[in-house]
Parts: sequence; C-alpha cells; structure tokens
Amino acid sequence: MGVVTPFPVSRGQPGQTGFTREELSRILDLYGRMVAAGHWRDYAMNFERDLASFSAFRRTAERPEYRIEKRPSLRNRQGMWALIGEAGQMLKRGQELGLVLAPVERRLLKVVKD
Repeated sequence: MGVVTPFPVSRGQPGQTGFTREELSRILDLYGRMVAAGHWRDYAMNFERDLASFSAFRRTAERPEYRIEKRPSLRNRQGMWALIGEAGQMLKRGQELGLVLAPVERRLLKVVKD
C-alpha cells in the first residue's frame, strides 16, 4: 500500500465559500418549481473564497435572470444574502435566505396563476 499525503491547507485563511445542505435544498426547490412552471431552463453555481452564487437562466446563452449570492463577510452589515437581477441591480438583501427569495416566490405564484 502507498502512503497518503495530505493536501496542503493554508492555516488561518478561510477556504472556499459554499452553501449548506439546507440552503442549497431551499434554492434548488425554488429552481425546480420554476422549471416545472416553464420559466427557467438552466442554472450555474460559482464558488469562490468570499462568495458563493447560484444563477438561474431562462435560456442557456443569456445572462442569468436572477443570481443568489452568499457573502459571509457581509453577515453583520447588510446581510450575507443578496438577490441580483438580470441587469446587475440589487433586488433584495438580507440576513435570511427565505426573505431574499420572496420576490422570486411571488413571481412564481403569478406564473402559475396565469
């Protein structure tokens, strides 16, 4: 058997920012409902040192219609969650994911209702 060498991890610096299982479940649940309503078709996730984002697309070749960002460094200031629109405008910012997703949830109700 070979010797397993641990991957070097720099001490003192935070690693990659990501979503917890509960957060990702909540986001993917909304995504699934929007796909079922025929509104979204694709998604992308981006994980960086200080940012994790989930982008939802109407079509693959376009800019994302919505981008959900998690920035833990803003937790004590503006809130670590942000909902960003297609043109890059900040639609909602807050401490709780559910409150930030509320505008998209309301839009889903309008899509299903029509």
